[in-house]
Amino acid sequence: MKTYDNLYEQIYSLSNLILAWHKARKEKTTKEDVIEFEKDLKKNLLKLQYELKEMTYCPKELVTFVLRDPKTRVISKSDFRDRVIHHALINVIGEIFEKSFIYDSCANQIGKGTLLAVKRFDKFARKVTNNFTNCGFCLKSDIKHYFQSIGHDKLIEIIGRKIKDEKVIWLITRILKNTEKEGIGMPLGNLTSQYFANVYLNELDYFVKHVLRIKYYVRYVDDFVILDRRLKNLVVGGGD
Repeated sequence: MKTYDNLYEQIYSLSNLILAWHKARKEKTTKEDVIEFEKDLKKNLLKLQYELKEMTYCPKELVTFVLRDPKTRVISKSDFRDRVIHHALINVIGEIFEKSFIYDSCANQIGKGTLLAVKRFDKFARKVTNNFTNCGFCLKSDIKHYFQSIGHDKLIEIIGRKIKDEKVIWLITRILKNTEKEGIGMPLGNLTSQYFANVYLNELDYFVKHVLRIKYYVRYVDDFVILDRRLKNLVVGGGD
């Protein structure tokens, strides 16, 4: 497995922070914390750069609210300055992990999304049913309270298999610690949470595809489906 070191300076480089700022402000230019940050943009970007370089960076407290669209979800929003840091981090490490994601991991990646998930489901359904001329079966499942139950130690272990730069691990740990419960959970609403959710469940993807050797599998965040021609292959304890 290829590993990566000496990444931290790339994260706090001014060019990367400027790029991160552009990404973080997209479609949010009227938000109060964005306006406040941009009142003295140069000073605030340089301050973030200094805090990262000196490893004194500490995220601000999350703002939590309830969103109903239509499912009720508790969203914890980071301050804009912290969202700039999130983008700066993912700008550097994002591609490292995405290279290893299976094609049918459909969430939170450029060029993917719900439309791809639906298209892959339709393609697999046609294969399983011989273009809907035969019977087929589908197991639909999700991981209960997924974001609230992710273990930080396990996530850091997974990330550490590829990222060998201890300063990057320090930054990731700082971001993860900014949550309600110590050592567990990630706030819905953060770019890093969405990204790490895929890194964490990439373990499941590889188990399903390469250990169980299941062909027709699609995952979108913590929701996934498995399709098969035979019902017994989708039942616990089933199989030949």
